[in-house]
Amino acid sequence: MLLSVRDTLVRQSLLVSGLCVLADVGYVIYADCFPTTIAQAVTLTLIIGADLCLAGPARLSGFVAVAHGLIRMLAVLAIGPSAAGNTAGLMIAGYRAGAWLRGKPAWLTMVVTTVAIGLSRYMANGFNNWPIIPLVMVENGLLPWLVGRYTTTRRAYLAELEQRAEQERRDAKEAVSKAVVEERASIARDLHDVIAHHVSAINVHAGAARLIMAGDQQNAKVGASVTAVESAARSAMVELRHLLDLLHGDRGGSVRQPGLDNIDELFDGVRSAGLRATLEITGQPRDLPESLDIALYRIAQEMLTNALRHGDGTEVAVRLDYGETSLVLAASNPMPTGARLSDGAHRGLAGIANRATLFDGVASSGPSADGRTWRTAVVFPL
Repeated sequence: MLLSVRDTLVRQSLLVSGLCVLADVGYVIYADCFPTTIAQAVTLTLIIGADLCLAGPARLSGFVAVAHGLIRMLAVLAIGPSAAGNTAGLMIAGYRAGAWLRGKPAWLTMVVTTVAIGLSRYMANGFNNWPIIPLVMVENGLLPWLVGRYTTTRRAYLAELEQRAEQERRDAKEAVSKAVVEERASIARDLHDVIAHHVSAINVHAGAARLIMAGDQQNAKVGASVTAVESAARSAMVELRHLLDLLHGDRGGSVRQPGLDNIDELFDGVRSAGLRATLEITGQPRDLPESLDIALYRIAQEMLTNALRHGDGTEVAVRLDYGETSLVLAASNPMPTGARLSDGAHRGLAGIANRATLFDGVASSGPSADGRTWRTAVVFPL
């Protein structure tokens, strides 16, 4: 891209230089006179050379502009009083000097070139019709220089506006990122202050109850349930700490999130609550991306939770099918007698659908035709 722009600039500078040669030489030959003397031929050669220098480096703009001013004076002496054979090159040279030069070199070039134009006019006609002298100086010397100056200043101003706008965009992006981080920190604090406190209390009281009932055969079943509560509370605290680390942006020290390797622990938890949970794995298991593996675990967790909370509390069957082109995770459980579908928000089902969408999967859920069984299924393309 950079080379393409540079090549374009080179071609354009050569075109401008060539057109200046064509215009100045054509004016000398057809408007003033055809060069017949050595001085006239030398002057015409100098005009051509100065015009060709317009395609040279920008740092030489001052020398080229001054050379054009001196050539204008030489043209009056060699070609004739009415000679003005380098007007095109002179104006372009003045423009380039104003556009590229800065500081004293820029001002000195403008003064020398403008004075040379005025002197050439004086050498041609003296003070006859003298108001023309300053007008010519402004037209051929000062005005091109000022236009070049204005163009560069405007370009710098636009570049500054673009930089300022880009900086504002970066600042806005940083502000949004900072706001997100602060909001996450606030959520983490709320989770820690509210949920962590209550879950810790559940864990402590469950442990105390288990110790009190230790050795009491009559309370064996109750003790098993209390142990399950204690285990669930402990697991909840581990996952809560992991979520708090994520909200705080600390990913290095957090433990790995559970995946399908830990799915048996889910089933043990709901079985301890009295729900008969079965898991059927069909097809050829394969390695899955870690993010998909975690998503499948969370979806299975939500399916079991829904069966425990909204089913009839007897059983739930989960099937994990590894197909050739897709992976299916499905669950079914009996619905309570006389159960009605709630019109409220189904956040668990919405969470399942959102997780499926992240991996181009499709989630479906709803009661069977007879209204006795609730089915939830997610299909992921592999």
